[in-house]
Amino acid sequence: MKKVAVILAGCGVYDGAEIYESVLTLLHIEQADAEYQCMAPNIEQMHVLDHRTGDEMPEQRNVLTEAARICRGQIMDLAEANPNDYDALIIPGGFGAAKNLSDFAVQGAECSINADVQAFVHAIHSAGKPVGLVCIAPALAPKLIGQGSQCTIGNDADTAAAISSMGGQHVDCAVEDIVIDHNNKLVTTPAYMLAGRISEASAGIQKLVQQVVAMA
Repeated sequence: MKKVAVILAGCGVYDGAEIYESVLTLLHIEQADAEYQCMAPNIEQMHVLDHRTGDEMPEQRNVLTEAARICRGQIMDLAEANPNDYDALIIPGGFGAAKNLSDFAVQGAECSINADVQAFVHAIHSAGKPVGLVCIAPALAPKLIGQGSQCTIGNDADTAAAISSMGGQHVDCAVEDIVIDHNNKLVTTPAYMLAGRISEASAGIQKLVQQVVAMA
């Protein structure tokens, strides 16, 4: 059975991994007759937001500890994960991808990637294994996958411009569809960059998961 690594960025759309996108990813991996292992970097979040108001809260949370909430505690420290154990990788969205897995939310095109995330993705990609990036996570594609990589975050002009300035090739895409970079074995979908309903996000994520598993 094919095994997919899933990197989570915390728990919650505004400061971690988007919960619907994460759970849908896990569901569709199982439905594609594959298995998954969740993992996250053992670091402090950039900040903590009140998801009712959007206000910053005077506390600190750990990305690995928070991500464990999504997968019922079945998670491992990304630094201890062996890329050789996996056939593919998927990173759900949520602003944690831009705040915790990277500093894209602050630095934009000048962003850097968390060292453990960079090393794991590089190992997967270098081995010719497929990578799926969801929602805002494709904004990191030029840094994670390389110059010229094709990806989508939907149709947000500012984010698309940042991707282009980093050397990526952005492709506009509908919420229920995917963009496939066959040369890099990279699959991306907009999900909640465009979705208004969970069913809309699910349609694109299902296509992404099916394509990633098929390429593995």
